[in-house]
Amino acid sequence: MKKILALVLALTMVLALGATAFADGGMAVAMITDYGDITDQSFNQTTYEACKAYADANGVDFQYYKPASDSDADRVSSIEQAIDDGFNVIVMPGYAFANAIKETAGTGDYDDITFIALDVGAGDLGEDFEVPANLYCATYQEELCGYMAGYAAVKLGYTKLGFCGGMAVPAVIRYGYGFVQGADAAAAELGAEGVEINYAYANQFFGDADITAAMDTWYNGGTEIVFACGGGVYTSVAEAAAKVEGKVIGVDVDQVGIIDGDYGQGMTVTSAMKGLAATVNTMLTSVADGTFEGGKIDTLGLVSETPAENYVQLGSTQWADGFTEEDYNALVAAMFNGDVTVSNDTETEPAVTAVTVDYQGNIK
Repeated sequence: MKKILALVLALTMVLALGATAFADGGMAVAMITDYGDITDQSFNQTTYEACKAYADANGVDFQYYKPASDSDADRVSSIEQAIDDGFNVIVMPGYAFANAIKETAGTGDYDDITFIALDVGAGDLGEDFEVPANLYCATYQEELCGYMAGYAAVKLGYTKLGFCGGMAVPAVIRYGYGFVQGADAAAAELGAEGVEINYAYANQFFGDADITAAMDTWYNGGTEIVFACGGGVYTSVAEAAAKVEGKVIGVDVDQVGIIDGDYGQGMTVTSAMKGLAATVNTMLTSVADGTFEGGKIDTLGLVSETPAENYVQLGSTQWADGFTEEDYNALVAAMFNGDVTVSNDTETEPAVTAVTVDYQGNIK
């Protein structure tokens, strides 16, 4: 009996010491998926891989959690489970976390936990939400990389363009309106005539037969390239493109691998990317070295004339005489220096002079 009591006491002391060490500065990172999985070739996968790479390189405990369903309650449950499991840094990718953030970080019950939210802004949280000191939110200037993609497409010779967004949320609208502005600027520079853009939202973030049918109509009607801007919506766009050897522009991450791999080599002309991995690495490093600054929503965009150093950029691109890598570098430099400006207005359709845009509303 004495031996059993001694073992119990020893185990209690070990657990107490472990808890004390953890509270004294041990860092353990949990990433919560929004509702997809870590193989989605988009937000979840990129965030997961960035967190895991940081954890592996720095000897930090890491685990990811997938909510049971696409609901605020299940996202809250996963966050709370991660905290109960001893993780003190919670990384959350996507605007879908807004309500879950308000129900966890926003309550004041978890002041000892650091929350990092990617692509969650004031429009998602509500203008009256006060960002607590232990929460950092990053949003991105999607209009900038959308502009780059539209500019590149027209410079590369495409004149029949399409934009198929997911849902008409601010981030998607910024992508789309930036795309229109870039295409218009390139057409004006080239003196190109007959540049047209079909513009619509799927009203969901996944592809299905209805979205594929709409994209079939576009491609069969002469559309050459479509900016698939809405998570899994790319599946319908790429499926339709494959039938007519059409082209696709990816979004958020460099999607050439999955789109070309699943639907045909050479289909992906470029991707309009956000620097999710760079954000994760920067913020986790700041937590580790004690320089973390929460209580704010940062809008990340261009920080350099060098494309690779920025939080918005193009991914793998099919360079050609009309738009070379040197042309891309020059465009980014001009944008960074203010010689090229892009509106981030999501309320008013961009004014255009050299392209025609057919705004078709929601497909579904």
